[in-house]
Amino acid sequence: MRGRLTCPFCDYEREPGPQPVFCPSCGVPLRYERRLIGPTPLELEGRGVWRWRPFMPEVEPVSLGEGGTPLVPSLRLGEELGIGLKFKLEGINPTGSFKDRGASVLVSVLLALGARKVADDSSGNAASALAAYAARAGLSAVLFVPAHASEKKLSQIRAYGAELVEVPGPRPNATEAVKAACRKDPQLVYASHNESPYFEAGQRTIAYEIAEELSWEPPDHLVVPVGGGALFLGIVQGFLDLLGLGLIHRLPHVHAAQAAACAPIVRAFEQGLATPKPVAPGETVAEGVSIASPPRGREILAALRKTGGTAVAVAEEEILAAWERLPKEEGLYIEPTSAVAVAGVSALVGRGVIRAGESVVIPLTGTGLKSAHLG
Repeated sequence: MRGRLTCPFCDYEREPGPQPVFCPSCGVPLRYERRLIGPTPLELEGRGVWRWRPFMPEVEPVSLGEGGTPLVPSLRLGEELGIGLKFKLEGINPTGSFKDRGASVLVSVLLALGARKVADDSSGNAASALAAYAARAGLSAVLFVPAHASEKKLSQIRAYGAELVEVPGPRPNATEAVKAACRKDPQLVYASHNESPYFEAGQRTIAYEIAEELSWEPPDHLVVPVGGGALFLGIVQGFLDLLGLGLIHRLPHVHAAQAAACAPIVRAFEQGLATPKPVAPGETVAEGVSIASPPRGREILAALRKTGGTAVAVAEEEILAAWERLPKEEGLYIEPTSAVAVAGVSALVGRGVIRAGESVVIPLTGTGLKSAHLG
């Protein structure tokens, strides 16, 4: 398998392996890199995530047709805000969220490396995706999920035949439980969507698709909901990949939106910190971004600054208003996590960070069909 695992902050690198690995010097998760030298024409075939095989690990894809999602213009919110707003509809993916992109690449690599049993911790969407792709690959999956997660998500995970472990208490408890299980069983591979280099590699394809659909002219801004940060980092690194090949000639500003109830990235950004400090999470309807201590926090903050982005926290009432508004005014039935970014773009326009006439893309991370919608 071509490619290396590299540290985003120093020269440390190593051969790919199944388990997430942290840099021994910098203490951050490694990322997957397959170096392409540009400018060069890309030989692209098909659609979706595996259209971008020149960037991917050389493995046989485990695929359900993920990726290739529509990029659709806003009809009302963009006009109201005076911006050129488009939505990337990730809820159309096979299990209903953007997590399918990362799960496809992650499971493909783990299968190639000989894994037979995988585990992850998740508020729901990542667990659903891993369960689906593990089933497709013939792997066993054990998913550790907060007991308070959406029942619709839990039912979906069960439907794929995965072993479901419901963990009482706050979201970090599920992370502690899965890591303890992996230490106890050496055959159990921690297929972490927050720490695995292969999962993040799959998220880069969102940036590739957006750039190609916009004729290699990136939008001025992207506003991305951030919890663990795989989506945010995948988008930034994806645009960096294209920039390095000469396929695009500038980076968009990529902004991080978080729920005010759990906003470690926003707090660290506003304080000028290089590494976020853990926060005590409050209650939020946006369970997908409720990560009090993101493992890739240092990398997220560095990427924010590299793209000239900013971090914005939005209150529960703003999230709820956006969640209610999009189905009625745009015909888009979204999960609450997506609404964090929708509320975030309004806040950034209000601050003057995004100016009139500029182009903006929001990835709508998942379908509302798995959420207990309010109304």
